[in-house]
Amino acid sequence: MSIARWIMVFFLFIFFSVSLGAQEYSLSQALKVEKAFEKIKNEQSSREKTALQKILITESELNSYIAYRIEKENEEMMKVLRLKLFNGNKIEGMAVIDLRGQKIPKFLRPEMTLFFGAKLEVRDGKLKIDVEGLFLEGQRIQPVIIDAILAIAAKTGKTNATSINDWYELPYGIRNIETERGRAVIYY
Repeated sequence: MSIARWIMVFFLFIFFSVSLGAQEYSLSQALKVEKAFEKIKNEQSSREKTALQKILITESELNSYIAYRIEKENEEMMKVLRLKLFNGNKIEGMAVIDLRGQKIPKFLRPEMTLFFGAKLEVRDGKLKIDVEGLFLEGQRIQPVIIDAILAIAAKTGKTNATSINDWYELPYGIRNIETERGRAVIYY
């Protein structure tokens, strides 16, 4: 699954001040999450349908994993994504987008810091992000701005053009995701 998809799956907002440079993270936490996702994938391939199992991923582990993936995949546009997890599948986050060197509409800035709030909806192995608030460096904006950024990403060949309002397939083996304060519960 591309980083753009992960961004959409775990999208939106924390209130930190972050530079455009590389995001610091814990490699051990990132690898722990990567190993958990591999375990889910392997167990789904080898076991019969049984009762759902779950894995808990802390907010810190998730943010380390996202930063690790951004670095590992040498993500061109998404430089930072930090999430804050709350009860009831509510999330907030902050994303730093770098569009320098891209042909962009005049209403977009080459470098942007987006803050957001959203609710995750999971149904039938798919996830949708319902954006409840989106801010570009302190100014409220419409979610269509995210669609414009996704269209630019699609032109670079990193992802298919899509919309923030689309439903996205969960990674193989994951059946549900629930957030609690400071952690995600992944059911497989």
